[in-house]
Amino acid sequence: MSSRLFTLVAATVIAWVMALNTGRDLAFNVAYLLTFVLAFSYAWAWSSLRGITLRRVTRTRRSQVGQYAEEQFEVSNRGRITKLWLEVKDESTLPWHEVSRVISNLVHNTSQRWQVRTLCTQRGRFRLGPLSLHSGDPLGIFQVEQRIETTGYMIVYPMVVDLASFEPSVSHLSGGEARHRRTYQITTNVAGVRDYAPGDSLNRIHWPTTARVRRLMAKEFELDPTADVWLYLDLNRMSEAGLPWTPAPPETGLFAIHSLRQKRTTFELPPITTEYAVSVTASLARYFIMRNRAVGLSCYGRNREFIQADRSERQLNKIMEALAVVSAAGDLPFAHLIATDGIRLNRNDTVLAVSADPNPEWAVALQHIQRRGVNSIAVVIDGGTFGRERDYASLLGELEAAGIASYRVQRGDNLEHVLSRSARGDAGRAPGAGMISRHRDWSPAEWGM
Repeated sequence: MSSRLFTLVAATVIAWVMALNTGRDLAFNVAYLLTFVLAFSYAWAWSSLRGITLRRVTRTRRSQVGQYAEEQFEVSNRGRITKLWLEVKDESTLPWHEVSRVISNLVHNTSQRWQVRTLCTQRGRFRLGPLSLHSGDPLGIFQVEQRIETTGYMIVYPMVVDLASFEPSVSHLSGGEARHRRTYQITTNVAGVRDYAPGDSLNRIHWPTTARVRRLMAKEFELDPTADVWLYLDLNRMSEAGLPWTPAPPETGLFAIHSLRQKRTTFELPPITTEYAVSVTASLARYFIMRNRAVGLSCYGRNREFIQADRSERQLNKIMEALAVVSAAGDLPFAHLIATDGIRLNRNDTVLAVSADPNPEWAVALQHIQRRGVNSIAVVIDGGTFGRERDYASLLGELEAAGIASYRVQRGDNLEHVLSRSARGDAGRAPGAGMISRHRDWSPAEWGM
């Protein structure tokens, strides 16, 4: 009970006691007035949320760091009484998602709409909702609330950079070693024919066979004879390093347009090795999938993440959704992950290992699988530039001695420049440090949404 309501109830009780004891008209008039105020305020508050409907429409449940998340809201009054004020409160976990509004003077059969556009600054899986409606009487004596427990979720993909090239080039399987794996995709390798099935496109029909057997026959295809690309990401908690970081709210109002134009060209990653590693992994996944390569993902953080190698934008969405929620909470050393998962790799497959661990054991693990014909490339996130003293000389020396191409990424490096240049033992510090350049905003259609 609020202090205002408690005071009014106490005053009403005292007024009635004095009126009944004294019998004076003034005391009865005060008691009647206070009783009427209480009853009128309660009836007004009780009816303030009657006939109210709230509609929430989310444009898409997927976004990306640097893109906008958009939602539309509509509050309608289907009741006969005008609503003097309504407050909409949102409990979403999406950072800086300011949905809460105060609506005034909502008359009968009218609606108020508004749109919320939030710049996504952090990757992850965020809850949208629940919502709650608040109102009350004009005197502020009674407060009423109605909760809408319906919730949804939005996946914010990690940021990717547009790589012009990636060296060394990933090898192709030689002729005669094509993998005989049937696929629903249309490739240049026809494996045979089968009976036409409803839903098959017309360009799959093999017309000579159809004319010979006098029924529709469709072609079956095999995957192209190229090696799979495997992305191994280190999520061991002991490997992570980072500096204190407080997310800054995005610019709004008059500065929003200028801020958006600036973020299209530059975007600063949090000073945490895991964020750099995830961004590198996502960028490499997109680079190879957009070149029609089969890409798989393996990592061990809070949960085991293993995505079988495949191609197409659907595979890219799977990898991005997995990378959006991973965190450095695992206890499995990266060398053990490479050794255990490397057993199932085929000859001429390629492993791209991304880690901030200075322990040279994972370089030795890469060397072991490389002896079996598996190509290895290492991306070393230099934790020494993230506030922790670490020596990567042994690791880089072991990689160089094994002939494993490597890249070295430091805090503030231009990822596009570092990953697009020729691989060396130390990729060096790129010019224009402090920002990641040429960040693109991918449309929902390009992501396959």
